[in-house]
Amino acid sequence: MQNDGVASLMREKKEIALQEKLSIVAKLSMPGILAQISEILMQYIDAAMVGALGASASASIGLVASSTWLIGSLMMAAAAGFSVQTAHAVGAGNYEKCRSLFRQSVISVTLIAAVLSLFCTGISGYLPKWLGADPSIWKDARDYFFIYGSFLIVRQLNILAQNMLQCSGNMKTPSILTSLMCLLDVVYNYFLIFETRQISLFGRLITVPGAGLGVRGAALGTALSYTTVVFLMMYAAAVSSPILSLKNRGSWKLQADDLKRAARIGIPMAGEQSALCLAQIVSTGIVAPLGTIAIAAHSFAVTAESICYMPGYGISAASTTLVGQAIGAGRKDLARSFAWLTTAAGVMIMTIAGIVMYFACPYVFAFLTPDLAVQQLGVHVLRFELLAEPLFAASIVATGALRGAGDTLVPGILNLISIWGVRLPMAWYLSKTMGLTGCWIAMASEISVRGILFLIRLKREKWLDNIR
Repeated sequence: MQNDGVASLMREKKEIALQEKLSIVAKLSMPGILAQISEILMQYIDAAMVGALGASASASIGLVASSTWLIGSLMMAAAAGFSVQTAHAVGAGNYEKCRSLFRQSVISVTLIAAVLSLFCTGISGYLPKWLGADPSIWKDARDYFFIYGSFLIVRQLNILAQNMLQCSGNMKTPSILTSLMCLLDVVYNYFLIFETRQISLFGRLITVPGAGLGVRGAALGTALSYTTVVFLMMYAAAVSSPILSLKNRGSWKLQADDLKRAARIGIPMAGEQSALCLAQIVSTGIVAPLGTIAIAAHSFAVTAESICYMPGYGISAASTTLVGQAIGAGRKDLARSFAWLTTAAGVMIMTIAGIVMYFACPYVFAFLTPDLAVQQLGVHVLRFELLAEPLFAASIVATGALRGAGDTLVPGILNLISIWGVRLPMAWYLSKTMGLTGCWIAMASEISVRGILFLIRLKREKWLDNIR
């Protein structure tokens, strides 16, 4: 079912049985789910490595996490502007168009990443102070964000190649390479974070070399893992893919119409994600004055919850591909069906994951950090948010379906209303009396509102107007 298999089936204009649709959804979703789970497991290990350095080290990374999410969302939007068009072209069977879009996207997103890189490295020295953190963690937070910003072009090309492969129908290759990247991240971190030390292996003491870079080592480890994998990801897209391959000659000239369509898709998406991430930054500003323990607990709670919601993003990627290819093939019936099937699958999986995490989170926090105060507070606040997991799933996967149809403006507005109208005012008010608990109650409330809004948008079917 990879590459052109599903798109060819759509173009035949025949009815596809429900069982076959479910099989298609499962085959396209499973690689993405497994990749997201492996990524989160590696992040758990990564967080545990930093957590071993103490609450201050964890807090310094947690402080700038929302800022890195903001920059990452802008890069995702830049790639989506071209990858969604590619899904439409695959659905229509126009592979030369796919290759043209890929060439244009490489030039465009590299320029965008270069600008973002200069911006991030330029503000890295001021960001911790702007966020209101304790001066004791400014240096580590500054160094982490500077290293992050220095490798943005590598991250951007990785995101682009991954999205292009997924929208062409190849979910397996990017999933395997993402898992490899996460494994490399742990390996690099192991040697970069800690100092040279002795460990016991089968009863014998051996010396393990280490750079002893602490938080900087965590940032460098992640950067090096992206750098290693980006060559493989770009090779898979630009050379190995039968749909995207750039081995044959073709024009690298930017096309005005394609850039306009990319802007119509990407700019609202960037606005949507920026609204979310800027709210996270403001939320960090609300959490920061609560103290180092609160910042660390907040950061670890976000990491712990990610095992529940990241599979939803794997299904969301499959939803974007299926809906986008159905749009290109002119199949309104399949676009509607795949949108609801993937959303239902996401709700089911994330609900089960939320229930498991509700009871398992004390053990998860014990793994992530040895600090008992951080453990207790993190478990307490996370359980409030887990109650909203089903509606969180609905918002994540429905967003992917709408994106596949090129519907990004209204979802951006809905996110803006939800997060700025519900989460931030509630978080600011409740944090005054309830501390970090109030912030997470506000988060759970807003996620529930967002899920309902996206289900209404999906049900009204205005997004199907893109099918002619």
